[in-house]
Amino acid sequence: MAALLALTNPHAQGGRLRRLAPTLAQAVAQRAPEAQWALPETVAEALRLIRQLPPGSRVLAFGGDGTVNRWLPALRAGSHTLALVPMGSGNDLARALGLYGLRWTEALECALTAPEFFMDVGEVVLLKGSEAGPTGPLPLTGSDIQSTRTVPFLSSLAVGFDASVGLRALHGPRWLRGQPRYLWATLKELAALRSWGLRITVDGGPPLQGRVLLASTLNTRSYGSGMPAAPTARIDDGRMELLRAGAMGRPGVLTLLPRLLRGTHLSDPRVTLQPLQTLEVQAAEPVPLAVDGEYLGEFNRFEVRVLPAALRVVRAQ
Repeated sequence: MAALLALTNPHAQGGRLRRLAPTLAQAVAQRAPEAQWALPETVAEALRLIRQLPPGSRVLAFGGDGTVNRWLPALRAGSHTLALVPMGSGNDLARALGLYGLRWTEALECALTAPEFFMDVGEVVLLKGSEAGPTGPLPLTGSDIQSTRTVPFLSSLAVGFDASVGLRALHGPRWLRGQPRYLWATLKELAALRSWGLRITVDGGPPLQGRVLLASTLNTRSYGSGMPAAPTARIDDGRMELLRAGAMGRPGVLTLLPRLLRGTHLSDPRVTLQPLQTLEVQAAEPVPLAVDGEYLGEFNRFEVRVLPAALRVVRAQ
């Protein structure tokens, strides 16, 4: 028999969900008395609870993009359905699922009653042992290949400037939330502006080579707490979108940022958007990566692949 598990991340929104937990638990009990309620303090505890569920259960997730990302491996392993009640800082997945802007009580009702759909999942394969030489990436060795790890994502893989911004946002002032927090982090990152030399291969085609500000993969139309960066992206079309911006100075970034916020950035010749199913990236120097707003570190080589219809989700009609 499938089960219903309500999980709340007490650390979401700077700990605000811990204070709301009794109210959330009462609402779940009133609407779904059969549901199991839990407030896991650690990721490991949440994963253990999800893994104990019968296959095909529904998990009510109170949190944001980062919360779901950390629980994603267990959700997929058990063929469970993700029913999101968005209470995070970025909430770009919630936007793609038609949940953003709903009151949490409305989102909870949707999580309990709305039908299920399948959405695509991205995976980034990290080659942790690869190193960059003076003229580019060194050849992979057997130990490099053995040191790979795979990290799934639902909304975005940020590569370059936006990953660095995401790291700053994670450590930003607690009183700043949502897009203002990302704007604050962007202005801070401008002081240490960098670019990266990348060799990018999309779907096995001719490589794209040059220095970039960012080269990110998007499954959702927005990232960075609502920036409409990939207007053609869909979560159920078996592909994702590569957003690439060439290297530029501080004036160029300051000009690009408001265009990203308005969704007019694609008229800039330095910015491109193209669909992909697989991606290979080699970096001349380590480039920072982040998935769904969660910082991973800096890497010289990685691959991205799309897993079509790999997760069941509840989506607002």
